[in-house]
Parts: sequence; structure tokens; C-alpha cells
Amino acid sequence: MAFKHTLLVAAAFAVSITTLPAPISADETGMASMHEWVRVGRKVCYKDHTHYGSASGHRSKRSALRAAIREWQEFTAFEYGTSWAYFKRASAKRNSCNREASGWHCSVQARPCKRG
Repeated sequence: MAFKHTLLVAAAFAVSITTLPAPISADETGMASMHEWVRVGRKVCYKDHTHYGSASGHRSKRSALRAAIREWQEFTAFEYGTSWAYFKRASAKRNSCNREASGWHCSVQARPCKRG
């Protein structure tokens, strides 16, 4: 019975692979064109548009900052595509962290950039 089930699952998977369109290599959403861009060194960045990320309740400042950056990246990727969503590549970066009763809270803001 388990072998029969495995064969059915494998057959369904094979059929689904052949009927799916080929993967798209670029995941740009098209939303990036709604903002004005400027060249910053070897990057292209939004001129005036900033994204934000925050995280609360973490045991360490480092953990809270990493979580805030992750939130910034996830939202930016969702809105514009992953090419815009690397915090390391962003410009006009700012962050702030403070310790609260529930743990560390950090927030970040930056203008998304991509390779130019």
C-alpha cells in the first residue's frame, strides 16, 4: 500500500512539473518604477522613498537588530522584488535600539537600492 501511494505521489508530481510554466529568473514586481531613482556609486537607489522595519521582545540587541533588518528586507522584497531587498546595499541607513521591560526593541530605516 505504501509503495502504491508513493507511485501515485510521484506521478502527480511529474505531471505537475510538466504543466507548470518555466520559473521566472527575475522577481521584480514592477512597483519600483513608481519612485524616482538616483545613482549612488555603483547602485541605483530610491531618491526619497524609505522603508522601515522593527522588532521587539528580543533577548539581545543583536537579535533584535537582525530581526528588524529581516523585516525590512522581507517587506522590500514583497513590494519591489529581491534585487531591491538587501539591507547591506541600501542607502541612508539608520537604526535605533533600546532595552524595554519585554526585551530589546530595534528599528531600522533605509532607502532600497539595487546594483546599477
